Amino acid sequence: MGQHKDAPLRSDAQRNRERILEVALVELTRASDAPLSTIARKAGVGQGTFYRNFPNREALVLEVYRYEVQQVCDAACQLLHTRPPDQALREWMDRLVQYAMAKAGLADAIRRATSALGSLAGVGHGPLTHAVAVLLEANEKAGTIRPGVTPDDFLLAIAGLWQIDPHGEWQARAGRLMDLVMDGLKAGAPGR
Repeated sequence: MGQHKDAPLRSDAQRNRERILEVALVELTRASDAPLSTIARKAGVGQGTFYRNFPNREALVLEVYRYEVQQVCDAACQLLHTRPPDQALREWMDRLVQYAMAKAGLADAIRRATSALGSLAGVGHGPLTHAVAVLLEANEKAGTIRPGVTPDDFLLAIAGLWQIDPHGEWQARAGRLMDLVMDGLKAGAPGR
């Protein structure tokens, strides 16, 4: 009897959800305080459908973040197929920076939604941790980074990224931060 409870979302419901996320990404990137009613209208869904999927602004912002993070995470495996492990890791770090900073409005929205959580690392932790683990493992096997670095170590080391003002000179600052982290990872690598 209860077998429909865990059934995947119907395809039209799934399409609605993805359309809301795509519109929300654009609108929140433009302005972190974009009205939810505008997002629903531009996504072509009624208020009821919208709030069934996303009961409040925080839920929407965090889901947009997860959706985008998944794209960044997928890039980790793509880079490992086409680059040496250390180059893949460093390029992926740049991807993460681009994602975090280029979307200034979204970065503001994320900061607001997650300030109560104290840290962004906990949101979307699964995919991000997995992507970092894959990259670190490939580098450890290749001897290009020091052994024993965990994904949590890495996420803590790059935590300063979320403090950089996306409206300022973020490219240079983020680049220096990522270079510092990469230099730290390479220190004590067996292949050096």
